[in-house]
Amino acid sequence: MLRIVLFVLLLGMRLDALELGIDRLQAMNFAPLAGKRVGLVTNQTGVNSQLVKTRLILRKASSVRLCALFSPEHGLDGTELAGKYVASKKDPATGLPVHSLYGPTRKPTPAMLNGLDVLVFDMQDIGCRSYTYVSTMARCMEAAGEAGIDFMVLDRPNPLGGLRVEGPPMESRWISFIGQIPVPYVHGMTVGELARMTNHSGWTATRCRLHVVEMRGWQRSMQWQETGLRWVQTSPNIPKASSPLYYVATGMPGELAGLDTGVGGPTPFEFLACRSASAEFLVTTLRRSAFPGVEFIPYKSGPWQGVRLRIQPEAPANLTGLGIHLLAAANQGSKPNLFARSPADKLDLFFKSYGSQSIRTQLEKGVPPEKIVAGWSDSVARFMAARKPFLLYP
Repeated sequence: MLRIVLFVLLLGMRLDALELGIDRLQAMNFAPLAGKRVGLVTNQTGVNSQLVKTRLILRKASSVRLCALFSPEHGLDGTELAGKYVASKKDPATGLPVHSLYGPTRKPTPAMLNGLDVLVFDMQDIGCRSYTYVSTMARCMEAAGEAGIDFMVLDRPNPLGGLRVEGPPMESRWISFIGQIPVPYVHGMTVGELARMTNHSGWTATRCRLHVVEMRGWQRSMQWQETGLRWVQTSPNIPKASSPLYYVATGMPGELAGLDTGVGGPTPFEFLACRSASAEFLVTTLRRSAFPGVEFIPYKSGPWQGVRLRIQPEAPANLTGLGIHLLAAANQGSKPNLFARSPADKLDLFFKSYGSQSIRTQLEKGVPPEKIVAGWSDSVARFMAARKPFLLYP
C-alpha cells in the first residue's frame, strides 16, 4: 500500500510539472511576441493546460497584436470531415479573419501574410506522418521563410510518445499533403522537434527563422495519460487520446476499397473488417504473430467480418507493422484482391500514405508481412540517428 501511495504522489508531482509551449509563453509574459503583429495557425486543439484557447489568450495579451488566424484540415473548430473543403471565415470568438489552409490553398499566400511579423503554430498533432497538421506546419514554415517573417512553434506532447518509431520510409515521388515530411510513418517527435529537423534538412524550398517554445516536464517515455492533460478531439475520427494508436494500425489499409475501419462510427479505426474473409480466419492469422499489448477479438456486423483491436497505451508491438499484417490477411481472402478492386483515386491515397508502390507488388507476390516489416529496419535506424540533433526532450 505504501508503494502505491508513493507512486501516486510521485506521479502527481510529475503531472503538475508539465507545461505546454503556450503555458511557457504565458509564463514569459509573451516577451518573444511583444509588439509584433502575429498570425496564428490553430484550431480547437490550440489550448493551454487549463483548456483556454490560445487565440483568446493572445487576443487578450496587451503586448501582442494578434491580427489573423489560419485553420488546417477539419477547420478552426475541428468539425469538418476528412478531405472536405474548408472555407475562410470570420472567427466569432475573436472577430479576426480565419484564412483556410484547406481550401483554395494549403499554404499561406503573400497577401495573407502581408503586414505580419511572425506566424505562430499551435495545434495538437497525433504523431503519424499521414496526419495533415504537420504538412500544414511545413507549408507555413516555407511561406514564412519566403515572406521573411519569423515562425514560432508552441510545442506539445506526441500522444504516441517519443520512443515509438516505426514504418516505411517516404519515396520522393509519393510526397504529398498526406506525407509532406519524409520521416517514418511513426516518427516519435514533437511538432517543435519536427520543425527543427524540417528547417535544417531542406524539406521546404525556403528555410525560415524558427523559434520553438519548449514544453517543461515532458519526457519521451510518457504516454498521454501520464501528462495529466485532458484530450481535445483533434478531428472527427480522433475523439480519444487512444485514437492515434488505432489510427496507426488501421488508417493506412483503410484507404483501400473493400475495408471498413469504423470511420464515421462511434469507434473509428478500432476494427478492420471486410466482406470476403471470416472473422475466425483473420483472428487466427493475426494471433500467430507476436503483437504484445494488442488483443484481437472477432468482429461481425451484417456482411462485414473482421477483427476488433484492443491496444494498450504502452503496447510495444509495431503498430504500423500490425497494419500490414491486417492488410495481408484481408487481402488474402479477397477475390479480386483489395488492390484490384480499389479505384485509381483510392490506390493513389494508399500509396501516398504508405510512401511507396512497392507494397502492392510484395503482397501480390506473396511476400510475408513479417519480411515487409523487417525491410523497414535500416531506414528507421538511419532516421533515428539523423533525428538526434533535433530532439529537445530526454
